[in-house]
Amino acid sequence: MAKSKLTTAVLVAAIAGGVSYLAAGAMELSPLVEVAWKGSGVGLLAVYAALRARTGDGWLLAAVMAFGALGDVLLNLAGLIVGAVAFLVGHLFAITLYLRNRRPRLTRSQALLALVLVPATVIIAWLLPTDRSGAPGIAFYAAVLSLMAAAAWISRFPRFVVGLGAVMFVLSDLLIFARLGPLAGAEWPGYGVWTLYFGGQLLICLGVTRSLARPQSAPPKLDPQAPQG
Repeated sequence: MAKSKLTTAVLVAAIAGGVSYLAAGAMELSPLVEVAWKGSGVGLLAVYAALRARTGDGWLLAAVMAFGALGDVLLNLAGLIVGAVAFLVGHLFAITLYLRNRRPRLTRSQALLALVLVPATVIIAWLLPTDRSGAPGIAFYAAVLSLMAAAAWISRFPRFVVGLGAVMFVLSDLLIFARLGPLAGAEWPGYGVWTLYFGGQLLICLGVTRSLARPQSAPPKLDPQAPQG
């Protein structure tokens, strides 16, 4: 009971930290306070995932959230490239998690969306930055990011929770890349970036933890004594 209350309290604190960070841009904060505030949302989601972890998949999710929080912090402390490396590691953990939990059967539309998502994301990301020297690196990152989202979409986790959360993550990063090009100087994308990103991470965390808490139904066993044919 005590652990259950702690887990709930951590989740509530994570949501409060992530949602309230939208107001940070309007405040004059010291760099350390802003970084701590920024990292609190997904950082506490990592703690929440760790508290609920019972299997290797649960710890993989905790690692996904932890590297997401690390990326949030490093973007402010060390710049875009170092922060992106942390996110890339998190995406690789996420791809591993989703592929370990592949959906047994896919409809044609599900498979088509997963196949289209990767090249579409890479092409859009490559076209966005004004400084073309950075386009190849952005396209590489976008490839790994979109593979993560595609793997989430074809996993056994609920598509309109985990799959949607992963797609929101993609859209958030595309907005970041757009700020290096056509949306340079615009203020509103900053709010969109954080809303899509934190909302996506929250959906991923909740969807995966709740799915892992439910035992998978095993396929029915054939009775060797039953008549065949």
